[in-house]
Amino acid sequence: MTSKERFARMFEHREADRVPIIDDPWAGTLRRWYREGMPEGMDWRDYFGIDKIEKINVDISPRYEMKLIEDTPRYQIITTSWGVTLKNFKELDSTPEFIDYKVVDAETWADAKARMTLEDDRIPWQWLKDNYEMFRADGRWIEANFWFGFDVTHSWMSGTENVLIAMMEEPEWVVDAFNTYLDSCIALFGRIWDAGYRFDAINWPDDMGYKGTTFFSNEMYRELLKPTHKRAVDWAHDHGIYARLHSCGDVMTRVDDLIEIGIDALNPLEVKAGMDPVGLKKRVGDKLVLHGGINAVLWDNKEAIVSEIERVVPILKENGGYIFSSDHSIPNSVSLENMKAIVATVKEAGKY
Repeated sequence: MTSKERFARMFEHREADRVPIIDDPWAGTLRRWYREGMPEGMDWRDYFGIDKIEKINVDISPRYEMKLIEDTPRYQIITTSWGVTLKNFKELDSTPEFIDYKVVDAETWADAKARMTLEDDRIPWQWLKDNYEMFRADGRWIEANFWFGFDVTHSWMSGTENVLIAMMEEPEWVVDAFNTYLDSCIALFGRIWDAGYRFDAINWPDDMGYKGTTFFSNEMYRELLKPTHKRAVDWAHDHGIYARLHSCGDVMTRVDDLIEIGIDALNPLEVKAGMDPVGLKKRVGDKLVLHGGINAVLWDNKEAIVSEIERVVPILKENGGYIFSSDHSIPNSVSLENMKAIVATVKEAGKY
């Protein structure tokens, strides 16, 4: 079966030849695998014989000036198109330090919003022309990367503290940001769709939890963010495609709300934060595609991760509705040998 066929069957809650297998290795992980024997330059998905998702991105940013402020042997300080000043460290797989934000309140948001005009060059037309037919001929699953909601607003434009306080004290501008982001995505991906380029699902990142709980209450979610999520889901369903949400952290208490608005798939089911994929399968597995749920902390221990896959995957795969991956991404502690064992185990445990 092709990747597209496997994914389609999972979203239809039907069995396939095996569960789809995808993931996101870090840059340092790929470099390690090349050092350990994977042919240089080879697509890691081909090397391991797993599935392929291709993702279409657009630019909805305010297009603030991007410039280099400081460059040292250890880091660079830059400004982004979202008005954020970042310190990017040059160590492999490091996390950037967010230094300053241009958009922090209703007034500065108004300036950013005015700049979010929708020129046609925000769409990667040449990339689509060069790759789309090959993706389709190869049977790949294609997704539109939407960009809206709480996570990207606080992470990439305004800062966590600023957004959480605003959600309590002046929610109007934050909700307007959520919806403006979504409106921009709908407009640009609508042009792509109308031009004849089809995708199988939309997905978007909206991390609403951390270890053991959510960033804000379900009551606040229902008032401020849930309506925006529902608009995205409705747009996807109106186009005959699926909606997949990526939300890190513990969002167990929010699952019923997500199902209510029609979310088709939830990722990454972060076990180390408190998610219970097996429990979700038993409770809502007929309503929600579960994607992930395999504790990334175990992946550098071959015996432990093989045992975990053999324990969990046979349950999660029942009646379709499961996509295999880690519960976030593949860190550079995972050797090529371990990854080979992981893929082999999933192909065996995940076959129908």
